Amino acid sequence: MRRRPAGAQGRTMNRSLAVVYGTLSYTLFLVVFLYLIGFVGGFVPRSVDEAVAAPVGWAVLIDVALVTVFALQHSVMARPAFKKWWTRIVPAPIERSTYVLAASLVLVVMFWQWRELPTVVWDVTWQPARLGLWALFWLGWATVLASTFMINHFELFGLKQVFANWRARPSVETGFRTTLLYRVVRHPLMLGFLIAFWAAPTMTAGHLLFAAVMTGYILLALQIEEHDLMAALGSHYAEYRKRVPMLIPGLRRRDTDMMVG
Repeated sequence: MRRRPAGAQGRTMNRSLAVVYGTLSYTLFLVVFLYLIGFVGGFVPRSVDEAVAAPVGWAVLIDVALVTVFALQHSVMARPAFKKWWTRIVPAPIERSTYVLAASLVLVVMFWQWRELPTVVWDVTWQPARLGLWALFWLGWATVLASTFMINHFELFGLKQVFANWRARPSVETGFRTTLLYRVVRHPLMLGFLIAFWAAPTMTAGHLLFAAVMTGYILLALQIEEHDLMAALGSHYAEYRKRVPMLIPGLRRRDTDMMVG
């Protein structure tokens, strides 16, 4: 029986470890994503509404810092220049999984260290309106999840790359796609987040702070992402921008971009 060369055995082991790493990173993401829904909706013990007590000034400072750390990690690690440098240290097949893992861990820290601001800003008591806001809340999260599958869910979260590496095949990027909701708005995933963050029947000051800071980050991040997409896709993306608004369905591109930055 022929023995596999030591180098080949090592490569097989490395590919298997990459699959394990990518799968664990994806599993953690799923758990954190579900907890994020509960965190925003108030369905878990430690939520945006009920968390660690602190003086108002400290609570605002800490909460803004937590969202800022998430924003920096999420945006910096997604930039092409950073990826080019990062893949000199981290193998390319697990680059996306590492990004997903880092984002999940930063969110875990945010859940753990969030400070509550329990003052109620608004409380919708009329039952039909309250139910309508809950429906919007769930619609937002459904839009987020559905949008990932409209591009390539498993590539977005690193599984496609590690399994392609395991099979010793090149991981071909899906490329630019404009399917379903991406024909209505350019960033349906972010639109889903915005809907979910703001659709609150009972809005506390802590929830309002979270929604406002996350909205500011999303609008800024979209400008950076659009710049990267224009640089990468050129006229193809420019034509797409003319046809499809950024976030608000039905509005012309000029009007939408003026409203969202």
